[in-house]
Amino acid sequence: MGIAVAVLLPLSFYLIVNHMSKGVVVMPRYYGIEKIDSQLTGDQKPDTVYHKVADLVLTNQFGQKVSLNNDLKGKMLVIDFFFTTCPSICPRLSVNMKMLQTSFKKDPKKETSLENDVQLISITVDPIRDSFQAMRAYADRYGANHDHWWFLTGDKKTIYNFARNELHLTVGPGDGSAEDFIHTEQITLLDKDRFVRGYYNGLNDTSVRKCADDIVLLTMEWKHAKGKK
Repeated sequence: MGIAVAVLLPLSFYLIVNHMSKGVVVMPRYYGIEKIDSQLTGDQKPDTVYHKVADLVLTNQFGQKVSLNNDLKGKMLVIDFFFTTCPSICPRLSVNMKMLQTSFKKDPKKETSLENDVQLISITVDPIRDSFQAMRAYADRYGANHDHWWFLTGDKKTIYNFARNELHLTVGPGDGSAEDFIHTEQITLLDKDRFVRGYYNGLNDTSVRKCADDIVLLTMEWKHAKGKK
């Protein structure tokens, strides 16, 4: 099944363009309403203000401090959470993240590629045990392209706050203390402006395909907006 889905993912390009020509594509929605700005005049309609995800600085699998918003400016982010010793959902989740990596890998036979538009981000929820060396070994185990798929570790409270209060994942309450533990199969898609544009079940092949489709749509949305400037 995994191989079949990996083969089908690149077909998203053709299918979406085909549907767009018929005017039936629904763009990925925005998530996380912060407020409704009703301080308008005349016949203006209230404007919805959505949550913009704050920056996160952690250490990647090479021991380098990296910033999601500064070092990856202009890229969409696909974010999941894992830990290297996980015996249950993490291996399957990482296989499906690799499937996304494969689907957008640059093909020498094609003129266009989304490889440089998307960055995969896997953040450990067990940073005390997951050193950057352990994460690099884990990344190699799953065939990660280290340029386009980062595995990140750092301060536990910072990571858990990011998951709960920036990505708004449904992981229950907690404060990032020693007893707190996040274990989720959710994948989050951020657009280039750092708005949340999708949540996906990383263990479900159909949901992962939907993530790939939405990445293509957001690329088209961004290019369209850029063309208007």
